[in-house]
Amino acid sequence: MYHAVGHRPARAAYALSVSPEAFAEQMELLGERGFTPLTTAQLGAAWRGGGKLPKRPVLITFDDGYEGVHRHALPALAQHGFASTLFVSTGWLRGPYDGGGAIDTMLDWDQVRELAAAGAEIGGHSHTHPQMDQLADDELWSETVRCREILTEELGTRPVSFAYPYGYSSRRVRRTVREAGFAQSLAVGNALAERRQGPYALERVTVRRRTGIEEFERLVEGRPAARDFAGDRLLTKGYAVVRRVRAAGRKVSRIRV
Repeated sequence: MYHAVGHRPARAAYALSVSPEAFAEQMELLGERGFTPLTTAQLGAAWRGGGKLPKRPVLITFDDGYEGVHRHALPALAQHGFASTLFVSTGWLRGPYDGGGAIDTMLDWDQVRELAAAGAEIGGHSHTHPQMDQLADDELWSETVRCREILTEELGTRPVSFAYPYGYSSRRVRRTVREAGFAQSLAVGNALAERRQGPYALERVTVRRRTGIEEFERLVEGRPAARDFAGDRLLTKGYAVVRRVRAAGRKVSRIRV
Protein backbone atom coordinates (compact mmCIF):
# COMPACT_ATOMS: atom_id res chain seq x y z
CA MET A 1 0.00 0.00 0.00
CA TYR A 2 1.47 3.28 -1.20
CA HIS A 3 0.23 6.84 -0.89
CA ALA A 4 2.21 9.82 -2.20
CA VAL A 5 5.31 9.34 -4.38
CA GLY A 6 7.48 12.43 -4.57
CA HIS A 7 10.64 14.31 -3.65
CA ARG A 8 9.00 16.89 -1.38
CA PRO A 9 5.44 15.90 -0.48
CA ALA A 10 3.36 18.02 1.87
CA ARG A 11 4.11 17.60 5.56
CA ALA A 12 0.77 15.87 6.18
CA ALA A 13 1.57 13.28 3.50
CA TYR A 14 5.30 12.88 4.19
CA ALA A 15 5.37 9.92 6.58
CA LEU A 16 3.24 7.77 4.25
CA SER A 17 5.10 8.85 1.13
CA VAL A 18 8.05 7.28 -0.69
CA SER A 19 10.69 8.96 -2.80
CA PRO A 20 10.73 8.28 -6.56
CA GLU A 21 14.15 6.65 -6.15
CA ALA A 22 12.92 4.33 -3.40
CA PHE A 23 9.86 3.37 -5.43
CA ALA A 24 11.98 2.56 -8.49
CA GLU A 25 14.32 0.44 -6.35
CA GLN A 26 11.38 -1.44 -4.86
CA MET A 27 9.92 -2.17 -8.29
CA GLU A 28 13.34 -3.38 -9.43
CA LEU A 29 13.42 -5.82 -6.51
CA LEU A 30 9.97 -7.18 -7.39
CA GLY A 31 11.14 -7.78 -10.95
CA GLU A 32 14.40 -9.43 -9.90
CA ARG A 33 12.60 -11.74 -7.46
CA GLY A 34 10.11 -12.93 -10.04
CA PHE A 35 6.95 -11.36 -8.61
CA THR A 36 3.95 -10.91 -10.90
CA PRO A 37 1.88 -7.80 -10.08
CA LEU A 38 -1.84 -8.04 -10.78
CA THR A 39 -4.81 -5.79 -10.16
CA THR A 40 -7.17 -6.09 -7.24
CA ALA A 41 -9.94 -7.05 -9.66
CA GLN A 42 -7.80 -9.89 -11.04
CA LEU A 43 -7.09 -11.20 -7.54
CA GLY A 44 -10.77 -11.04 -6.59
CA ALA A 45 -11.87 -12.80 -9.76
CA ALA A 46 -9.31 -15.57 -9.29
CA TRP A 47 -10.21 -16.21 -5.66
CA ARG A 48 -13.94 -15.96 -6.31
CA GLY A 49 -13.92 -18.20 -9.39
CA GLY A 50 -11.23 -20.63 -8.36
CA GLY A 51 -8.85 -19.41 -11.04
CA LYS A 52 -5.11 -19.88 -10.95
CA LEU A 53 -2.96 -16.98 -9.80
CA PRO A 54 0.29 -16.10 -11.58
CA LYS A 55 3.71 -16.91 -10.18
CA ARG A 56 4.46 -15.01 -6.97
CA PRO A 57 1.45 -12.68 -7.17
CA VAL A 58 1.61 -9.23 -5.58
CA LEU A 59 -0.71 -6.22 -5.52
CA ILE A 60 0.79 -2.74 -5.95
CA THR A 61 -1.83 -0.31 -4.66
CA PHE A 62 -1.98 3.47 -4.26
CA ASP A 63 -4.51 5.21 -2.00
CA ASP A 64 -6.04 8.71 -2.30
CA GLY A 65 -4.83 9.81 -5.76
CA TYR A 66 -1.66 11.88 -5.38
CA GLU A 67 -0.23 13.50 -8.49
CA GLY A 68 3.16 11.85 -7.98
CA VAL A 69 1.66 8.48 -8.82
CA HIS A 70 1.38 9.71 -12.41
CA ARG A 71 4.59 11.75 -12.46
CA HIS A 72 6.93 9.30 -10.69
CA ALA A 73 5.34 5.87 -10.18
CA LEU A 74 3.88 5.39 -13.66
CA PRO A 75 7.27 5.43 -15.47
CA ALA A 76 8.69 2.83 -13.07
CA LEU A 77 5.62 0.62 -13.44
CA ALA A 78 5.72 0.95 -17.23
CA GLN A 79 9.41 0.05 -17.32
CA HIS A 80 8.61 -3.34 -15.80
CA GLY A 81 5.16 -3.80 -17.36
CA PHE A 82 3.62 -3.95 -13.88
CA ALA A 83 -0.11 -3.77 -13.21
CA SER A 84 -1.34 -1.74 -10.25
CA THR A 85 -4.51 -0.46 -8.58
CA LEU A 86 -5.18 3.19 -7.81
CA PHE A 87 -7.89 3.91 -5.24
CA VAL A 88 -9.11 7.51 -5.56
CA SER A 89 -11.18 9.77 -3.37
CA THR A 90 -13.19 11.49 -6.10
CA GLY A 91 -13.74 14.70 -4.10
CA TRP A 92 -9.98 15.14 -3.69
CA LEU A 93 -9.03 14.96 -7.38
CA ARG A 94 -8.49 18.19 -9.31
CA GLY A 95 -11.49 18.92 -11.46
CA PRO A 96 -15.26 19.51 -11.27
CA TYR A 97 -15.84 17.45 -8.10
CA ASP A 98 -12.94 18.88 -6.07
CA GLY A 99 -14.18 19.71 -2.58
CA GLY A 100 -10.92 21.21 -1.39
CA GLY A 101 -10.09 18.68 1.32
CA ALA A 102 -6.91 17.17 -0.16
CA ILE A 103 -3.66 17.38 1.82
CA ASP A 104 -1.29 17.55 -1.18
CA THR A 105 -1.34 18.02 -4.96
CA MET A 106 -3.68 15.44 -6.44
CA LEU A 107 -4.19 13.87 -9.84
CA ASP A 108 -6.53 15.46 -12.35
CA TRP A 109 -8.96 13.35 -14.38
CA ASP A 110 -6.83 13.28 -17.53
CA GLN A 111 -3.98 11.80 -15.49
CA VAL A 112 -6.33 9.22 -13.99
CA ARG A 113 -7.41 8.24 -17.48
CA GLU A 114 -3.77 7.95 -18.57
CA LEU A 115 -3.06 5.64 -15.64
CA ALA A 116 -6.05 3.52 -16.57
CA ALA A 117 -4.91 3.36 -20.20
CA ALA A 118 -1.48 2.23 -19.00
CA GLY A 119 -3.01 -0.77 -17.20
CA ALA A 120 -3.83 0.53 -13.75
CA GLU A 121 -7.16 -0.51 -12.27
CA ILE A 122 -9.01 2.52 -10.86
CA GLY A 123 -10.94 1.74 -7.71
CA GLY A 124 -13.05 3.68 -5.23
CA HIS A 125 -11.81 5.27 -1.99
CA SER A 126 -14.97 7.21 -1.01
CA HIS A 127 -15.76 10.75 -2.12
CA THR A 128 -14.31 12.95 0.66
CA HIS A 129 -12.07 10.42 2.49
CA PRO A 130 -13.96 10.21 5.81
CA GLN A 131 -13.68 7.62 8.56
CA MET A 132 -16.50 5.59 7.09
CA ASP A 133 -17.38 3.60 10.19
CA GLN A 134 -18.15 6.88 11.98
CA LEU A 135 -20.76 8.01 9.43
CA ALA A 136 -24.53 7.79 9.69
CA ASP A 137 -26.15 5.33 7.29
CA ASP A 138 -27.23 7.95 4.74
CA GLU A 139 -23.80 9.61 4.72
CA LEU A 140 -22.09 6.26 4.35
CA TRP A 141 -24.25 5.33 1.38
CA SER A 142 -23.72 8.74 -0.25
CA GLU A 143 -19.92 8.58 0.13
CA THR A 144 -19.79 5.12 -1.42
CA VAL A 145 -22.29 5.53 -4.24
CA ARG A 146 -21.20 9.02 -5.27
CA CYS A 147 -17.62 7.79 -5.62
CA ARG A 148 -18.80 4.87 -7.76
CA GLU A 149 -21.02 7.05 -9.96
CA ILE A 150 -18.34 9.68 -10.59
CA LEU A 151 -15.75 7.06 -11.53
CA THR A 152 -18.23 5.41 -13.88
CA GLU A 153 -19.07 8.74 -15.53
CA GLU A 154 -15.46 9.88 -15.92
CA LEU A 155 -13.88 6.59 -16.97
CA GLY A 156 -16.74 4.86 -18.75
CA THR A 157 -16.26 1.74 -16.65
CA ARG A 158 -17.90 0.86 -13.36
CA PRO A 159 -15.31 0.30 -10.63
CA VAL A 160 -15.32 -3.10 -8.92
CA SER A 161 -12.70 -2.62 -6.18
CA PHE A 162 -12.70 -0.37 -3.13
CA ALA A 163 -10.29 0.56 -0.33
CA TYR A 164 -11.42 1.94 3.04
CA PRO A 165 -10.05 5.40 3.92
CA TYR A 166 -7.69 5.08 6.89
CA GLY A 167 -8.30 1.32 6.68
CA TYR A 168 -11.32 1.63 8.99
CA SER A 169 -14.38 -0.50 8.35
CA SER A 170 -17.08 -2.39 10.18
CA ARG A 171 -19.66 -4.99 9.26
CA ARG A 172 -22.04 -2.14 8.33
CA VAL A 173 -19.42 -0.44 6.14
CA ARG A 174 -18.49 -3.66 4.39
CA ARG A 175 -22.15 -4.43 3.72
CA THR A 176 -22.67 -0.96 2.26
CA VAL A 177 -19.65 -1.29 -0.03
CA ARG A 178 -20.96 -4.64 -1.25
CA GLU A 179 -24.50 -3.32 -1.80
CA ALA A 180 -23.08 -0.36 -3.74
CA GLY A 181 -21.76 -2.80 -6.31
CA PHE A 182 -18.10 -3.29 -5.38
CA ALA A 183 -16.90 -6.88 -5.63
CA GLN A 184 -13.95 -6.65 -3.24
CA SER A 185 -12.39 -4.18 -0.85
CA LEU A 186 -9.04 -3.68 0.85
CA ALA A 187 -8.26 -2.73 4.43
CA VAL A 188 -4.77 -2.26 5.90
CA GLY A 189 -3.96 -4.64 8.78
CA ASN A 190 -0.26 -4.74 7.84
CA ALA A 191 -0.42 -8.41 6.97
CA LEU A 192 -0.58 -10.40 3.76
CA ALA A 193 -3.95 -10.91 2.09
CA GLU A 194 -5.47 -14.38 2.49
CA ARG A 195 -8.67 -15.88 1.13
CA ARG A 196 -9.98 -16.57 4.65
CA GLN A 197 -10.19 -12.80 5.28
CA GLY A 198 -13.09 -12.61 2.83
CA PRO A 199 -13.39 -10.35 -0.23
CA TYR A 200 -14.28 -7.22 1.79
CA ALA A 201 -11.53 -7.29 4.41
CA LEU A 202 -8.35 -8.12 2.50
CA GLU A 203 -5.23 -6.88 4.27
CA ARG A 204 -2.20 -5.00 2.97
CA VAL A 205 1.21 -3.94 4.24
CA THR A 206 2.17 -0.26 4.38
CA VAL A 207 5.19 1.10 2.52
CA ARG A 208 6.29 4.47 3.85
CA ARG A 209 9.14 6.99 3.81
CA ARG A 210 11.22 5.12 6.37
CA THR A 211 10.80 1.70 4.69
CA GLY A 212 14.29 0.66 3.63
CA ILE A 213 14.93 -1.87 0.89
CA GLU A 214 15.74 -4.65 3.37
CA GLU A 215 12.46 -4.09 5.21
CA PHE A 216 10.62 -3.93 1.88
CA GLU A 217 12.13 -7.29 0.94
CA ARG A 218 10.88 -8.79 4.21
CA LEU A 219 7.39 -7.43 3.60
CA VAL A 220 6.99 -8.81 0.09
CA GLU A 221 8.50 -12.15 1.08
CA GLY A 222 5.88 -12.44 3.82
CA ARG A 223 8.22 -12.24 6.80
CA PRO A 224 7.92 -8.80 8.38
CA ALA A 225 9.78 -8.35 11.65
CA ALA A 226 7.69 -7.63 14.73
CA ARG A 227 9.30 -4.20 15.06
CA ASP A 228 8.24 -3.18 11.55
CA PHE A 229 4.66 -2.42 12.60
CA ALA A 230 4.87 -2.46 16.42
CA GLY A 231 4.10 1.26 16.66
CA ASP A 232 1.19 0.94 14.24
CA ARG A 233 -0.39 -1.83 16.28
CA LEU A 234 -0.16 0.13 19.53
CA LEU A 235 -1.72 3.19 17.91
CA THR A 236 -4.45 1.09 16.30
CA LYS A 237 -5.39 -0.58 19.59
CA GLY A 238 -5.46 2.73 21.44
CA TYR A 239 -7.48 4.51 18.78
CA ALA A 240 -9.92 1.60 18.60
CA VAL A 241 -10.89 2.33 22.20
CA VAL A 242 -11.37 6.02 21.43
CA ARG A 243 -13.50 5.20 18.42
CA ARG A 244 -15.72 2.81 20.37
CA VAL A 245 -16.31 5.50 23.01
CA ARG A 246 -17.19 8.04 20.33
CA ALA A 247 -19.59 5.63 18.63
CA ALA A 248 -21.27 4.82 21.95
CA GLY A 249 -21.63 8.54 22.69
CA ARG A 250 -23.33 9.18 19.37
CA LYS A 251 -25.68 6.26 19.93
CA VAL A 252 -26.71 7.60 23.34
CA SER A 253 -27.27 11.08 21.86
CA ARG A 254 -29.56 9.66 19.17
CA ILE A 255 -31.58 7.75 21.76
CA ARG A 256 -32.01 10.89 23.89
CA VAL A 257 -33.23 12.85 20.90
